[in-house]
Amino acid sequence: MFSLRLHRVAFLLLFVAFVVVACHEEPSIPNENLEMSMFAELQDSTFALNSREIREQIGVLMKSDRDSLLTDGKVRSYYRHDGRFLWIERHGVDARADSLLAVLEEVGKMGFKREKFCVEQLQQDLRRVRELDFTSEGRNQINHVMARLEYNLSKVFLRYTTGQRFGFINPTYMLNHYDVQYKDSQKVVFKGIFDVAMDHADEGFYASAFRKIYNDSVATFLHEVQPKEPLFYKFQEMLNDESLPASKRLKVAVNMERCRWRTKDAPRKHKKYVLVNVPAYHLDAVDGDSVLNMRVVCGTTSTKTPLLNSEIKRMDINPQWVIPRSIIEKDIARHAGNRSYFDSRRYTIRDRKTGKKVDPSYVSRSGLLSGKYSVAQEGGKGNALGRIIFRFDNNFSVYLHDTSSPGAFARDNRGASHGCVRVERPFDLAVFLLDDKDEDVIDKIKYSMTADVKASTYKNEDGEVVPIDKKRLLHSLPVEPHVPVFISYFTLYPDKNGKMCEYPDVYGYDRQMGNFLNKLCE
Repeated sequence: MFSLRLHRVAFLLLFVAFVVVACHEEPSIPNENLEMSMFAELQDSTFALNSREIREQIGVLMKSDRDSLLTDGKVRSYYRHDGRFLWIERHGVDARADSLLAVLEEVGKMGFKREKFCVEQLQQDLRRVRELDFTSEGRNQINHVMARLEYNLSKVFLRYTTGQRFGFINPTYMLNHYDVQYKDSQKVVFKGIFDVAMDHADEGFYASAFRKIYNDSVATFLHEVQPKEPLFYKFQEMLNDESLPASKRLKVAVNMERCRWRTKDAPRKHKKYVLVNVPAYHLDAVDGDSVLNMRVVCGTTSTKTPLLNSEIKRMDINPQWVIPRSIIEKDIARHAGNRSYFDSRRYTIRDRKTGKKVDPSYVSRSGLLSGKYSVAQEGGKGNALGRIIFRFDNNFSVYLHDTSSPGAFARDNRGASHGCVRVERPFDLAVFLLDDKDEDVIDKIKYSMTADVKASTYKNEDGEVVPIDKKRLLHSLPVEPHVPVFISYFTLYPDKNGKMCEYPDVYGYDRQMGNFLNKLCE
């Protein structure tokens, strides 16, 4: 036991002596004799970044870029004016590029080709940067790769975010440059057929998008720009159904594009509204879970029903029809001077300045074409507008109304009007629009729509001839609150049971839009 203790004491004394000596020794510096020349072998131009060369290579890319989307031009303009690098830096390329690529991986689900969004090229170039897989010559030199990443990431980022936020097609421009109204050697005048208030990309949006990249808000921005219309995602499901015929894919993509448009108003924002779908020749009057539906007659291919959003404010019963100048020129002017023609149709001619009636016998064809006179049809039975019209503000002088020719509703192709929408069940629509379903008001509407307002007697439902009760006649009725009305164009649209129905492209808008979208789908 004593011997063990002596050994322990001796060990402790030796350890303390070692520590004391070690604390007094000078520390050695193994690299104190290093010189820069020793690193010469590690210098390699293969990994040398040069901002001037990167900009030169971006210039080469811009000159060879033949893509013509508006966003492509915005990106070229940005770099042409020496915009700062957005994606690349001396440390390489960070996670912002990965956020964008993760979204671009899904473009195929929207019917677009991946190469239109440079997906494979971006993946290859990102891999080269992160694995330092560069060549000393050729297109995979470090500055060439970095230039491609900078330019292509900006290009597809702006293309994708603008398209998802506003649509890849601007319908205000495209559809209002669709039908030629007048053309000569000097100019072309187009008919207006689209007047839906909506958001469009502007310079502020493009500048904001570039700032989002620089400020590392890419992932958030990519989420914010996604379409809000639920129908968009139903169409996306259809595109990803392997049983969908190839011939239908573009049709789905076109209707999907319509769901990207950010209109100021939309049916989903309301409990009560009226929706007309022109290709379906159909109207839905929706109030919560209740749906009143009916056939409609719309404009011909030469007198298209315009697409618009508005609010029904008033219904006029037994309205006078002020005949549009286009119809006077086409159908009425050749009957100038024929009084029996005007009397049989209850057409009246008035001097526009005085408002006084003019005998049709004294008005010549040139007089009718001069614009000096207006022509109107008296309200009541036989009027082209029928017995009731539903009025709303718009720039085309079109409305929903009854008709004196109900036989057209039996046809499949119901393109027959001059642009207005003729409704199959006008009385039911009038009742639908009432906020207060007052039985007395409803009775007066029905009475006013069936009585001959120009006669002194009236044949009732029992066939009895009775005097006209003028106290029961209504001439105009406000719609309070106003009911939103949407005149739209969908060649694929779900019915009230959610089943997707297909309709013909009656005005050719699908074909026009498809030609543009093919730039991204081919």
